[in-house]
Amino acid sequence: MARIKTDKNISRKEVIVSKAATLFREKGFKAASMRDLAEAVGVEAASLYNHIKSKTELLHELCFSVANRFLHKMDEVEAENISNIAKIEKLLRFHINEMIYHYEEVYVSDREWKHLADPYLSNFQNQRRIYRKRFAAVIEAGIRTKEVKKIDAPTAVLIMLHAISGIESWHRSTQKISAAELEENMVTILVGGLTNP
Repeated sequence: MARIKTDKNISRKEVIVSKAATLFREKGFKAASMRDLAEAVGVEAASLYNHIKSKTELLHELCFSVANRFLHKMDEVEAENISNIAKIEKLLRFHINEMIYHYEEVYVSDREWKHLADPYLSNFQNQRRIYRKRFAAVIEAGIRTKEVKKIDAPTAVLIMLHAISGIESWHRSTQKISAAELEENMVTILVGGLTNP
């Protein structure tokens, strides 16, 4: 029987989770089957169950690992003794890099979370809400210190996060600028649009 191929730094479960992210992005969580996943991993479907309980467990793992990375970064940035505009830029660069270098996982976490079951669904929605509120609070702090223009902070967060999710079309493009150029362009536009002259 075929075994799941791994390298030294990655476990069999991590291989499965990574292949699941690609599959869920391409087919959608509902349409993707365990048989599809087994095929992508290169094993019999029955062998997958030695490493995971279900397709739902994979979605749960993908969504929460992404959400936890973002919350951890928010903790880190909030604690830094830097200007609010520098905090906003750090958070944006993190978002952009996650969307560039961890595209499959971030895409699935952003689009397929609706298929989570409670209590995970409400927990995930709550994490998203809290994260956006904390991001908006950084912008509001910037408005108070006059680093940021007087704008509605929750709307600004929404616009920035939607712009970053548009990196999906950069991934699909055949003629594209480099990842570094994309990051710099986005930061110039998004941070530049907030900064008080």
